[in-house]
Amino acid sequence: MLARPTLFSLIALVTATASPQAPDPLTRPIVTDRTAGWLTPRPPVRVFGNTYLVGFGGLNVALINTGKGLILIDGALPQAAPAILANVSRLGFRPHDIKYILSTEPHFDHAGGIAALARDTGATVIASARGAERLRTGRLAADDPQRAYDSRFPAVASVRVIHDGEKLRLGDTVVTARATPGHTMGSMSWSWPACQAGSCRAIVFAASLNPVSAEDYRFSAPANRSVVMAFARGQAAMARLPCDILITAHADQDGATDRFRDSPGACRAYARSSREALQARLRREAASPR
Repeated sequence: MLARPTLFSLIALVTATASPQAPDPLTRPIVTDRTAGWLTPRPPVRVFGNTYLVGFGGLNVALINTGKGLILIDGALPQAAPAILANVSRLGFRPHDIKYILSTEPHFDHAGGIAALARDTGATVIASARGAERLRTGRLAADDPQRAYDSRFPAVASVRVIHDGEKLRLGDTVVTARATPGHTMGSMSWSWPACQAGSCRAIVFAASLNPVSAEDYRFSAPANRSVVMAFARGQAAMARLPCDILITAHADQDGATDRFRDSPGACRAYARSSREALQARLRREAASPR
């Protein structure tokens, strides 16, 4: 015979049911004046072959179906993690089949959601050595042009390091890590081939290359020469990449209104835009010396 519930057990049950769920520290919102635009809802879309986008109007998140598991690239803001996984499900895939999460740069708008996504899927997070350092702390590097913003994000406990030119194999897909420093010293872009109906294309998911900084930062300062030199290396690497389709971490990069660029010259144009923006910034700084 089942025991009759006591008055105290009934009170406990009602209290537990009525109590609001504790907020999830890994998806606590980060809000700026650009958040609404960054997270404008967009339906998941197929780019080409095994490649999809599961992100937003201003922030791209890519998904690759390798046949033996899924690869996710970037995680947007912390509060975006549930919507990213919902978009994965809308495409007919299972979030728990995500085996790897690749990071482009350790900034809150691209890496903020990675901790929650890794926890909820069990995926292995992969980044450059410098990127991994920052992901593990949730803090910007001392030499990051945006350091003064002190934009913290949820730290990722475990990160696997990958080096420039190293290949990640899963199923029928090989993703190559492409160091493109500048925006951060640890920025990493990713490239892979995708095939559809007998045609194959080279796809690049590019880290940011724009010279954005905190207000008082000067790229022309002698102490920041290494950052300017890093931009040159990142721009050269981007211009050399085999690139039929370009996906940028910021979907609205350079005023773009589409979510990716289907053009063999897209990566070269992206590198050129970065060079021009940095040169313009250096000219402005030279015209207003301290």
